Amino acid sequence: MQMDVQELYTLIDQEADGQGSLIAALAAIQERWRYLPPEALVLASARFGVPLSQTYSVATFYNAFSLKPKGKHCLNVCMGTACHVRGSPRVLERLETKLGIQAGETSRDRQFTLETVNCLGACALGPIVVSDDEYSGQMTPQKVDVLLKRIQREEGR
Repeated sequence: MQMDVQELYTLIDQEADGQGSLIAALAAIQERWRYLPPEALVLASARFGVPLSQTYSVATFYNAFSLKPKGKHCLNVCMGTACHVRGSPRVLERLETKLGIQAGETSRDRQFTLETVNCLGACALGPIVVSDDEYSGQMTPQKVDVLLKRIQREEGR
C-alpha cells in the first residue's frame, strides 16, 4: 500500500489543529495504513512538537499500534490456559498451514496477519480466534477452514 505523504499531513493536521492528541493522530494513521510508517512518526513528532523518542515510545507502548505492516484481516488466536488445553495450538497450526505464515507474520499479499494473544477473557468459549474484531469460539482446525472461507467470501474472492 503506497503512502500518500499529503494524506499523511492531512491526518496529522486534523488532530493537531483541534483538541487532538499525538495518540489520536497515530490511531488515524494506523487505521489508514494498518501500521505506523517511520515517516509518520517523524512527521507527527515535528507537528506536535515532541521528541521523536517520545513518539516512538507511545507507538511501541500501546498494543494497538504496529511498526510493521499488518494485513487487511487480523487473526488473533488465544493461547491462554483454558484455550490452550482445549486445542488452541492445533488451531494455530492449522491457520499457519492454511495462510502460509507463522504467528507474528503478515501474508505477502497483506491480506492476513496472524497473531497470538495471552488471554481474551472469554475462557468458557475457548479456544477462541478473533478475526477483524469478531469472536469465534469453540474453534477447531476444521472450523478454521470455514472461517477463512467466510472471510474470503465476504471479500468477494
